[in-house]
Amino acid sequence: MRARSVAAILLAGVSLFGASKKPDPTSAEIETIISKFADKESEFAAARGNYTYRQTVSLREFDEGGAPGGRFDLVSDIIFTPEGKRTERVVKAPAPTLRLILMSPEDEKDIRDVMPFVLTGKDIGNYNVRYLGRDNADEISCFLFAVKPKTMEQGKRYFTGEIWVDDQDLQIVKTYGRAIGLLKKNNDQQFPKFETYREQIDGKYWFPTYTIANSTLHFKDGQSPRIRQSIKYEDYKQFKSDTKITFGGEATEEKPKEPNKPQ
Repeated sequence: MRARSVAAILLAGVSLFGASKKPDPTSAEIETIISKFADKESEFAAARGNYTYRQTVSLREFDEGGAPGGRFDLVSDIIFTPEGKRTERVVKAPAPTLRLILMSPEDEKDIRDVMPFVLTGKDIGNYNVRYLGRDNADEISCFLFAVKPKTMEQGKRYFTGEIWVDDQDLQIVKTYGRAIGLLKKNNDQQFPKFETYREQIDGKYWFPTYTIANSTLHFKDGQSPRIRQSIKYEDYKQFKSDTKITFGGEATEEKPKEPNKPQ
């Protein structure tokens, strides 16, 4: 091993120090960033609505001593019907063997809507968004925000936690938090914290690709099972259709002309 010169060490130190941290935006710039990333999320939500993909849900439960219990698995394809309607087709759904917890309608909504969290311009008014500083998400330079619903309506599910917004593309690349909502009285449900990661799929938008949760759920009856859950979103493909869509009236098919009859 060869010793480095003092000058080289000092030069490297100055270079690293100068590149260590970007300055935080001003208050006015933060408001602009929030507005812009909400618009970008709206664009992404519309784009994702035109993609098919496979969603694989895997959940395992463990008792308080760490012994494995039952499991829940579901593989489904998010597809389009020949009429262009977006729907879900179950590919594989073995009978659940859970015995320590139960999957509720709220859990199903969270898998579908909250864990792949998208904060659009339409929804951002329902949330308090607070700037926390700069942070990296897997070497991606990001703005970090705390997100919390202002108010909640019965029957709706919300996200509370933190989001990492790419400081170049101004799109969410990672979320960490939990799903919340108003529950009926004496409804003892607990929901795990989760992390969702996105990747740039089409060279333009960041799509959810992986969600993981590893939490102990503390119920009012004193039971505290642990769950480990993962969701994979893969095989994104843009839906293409030859169907014509018209506005202002019904589409009519033009009948082929009959060949001219000889005189």
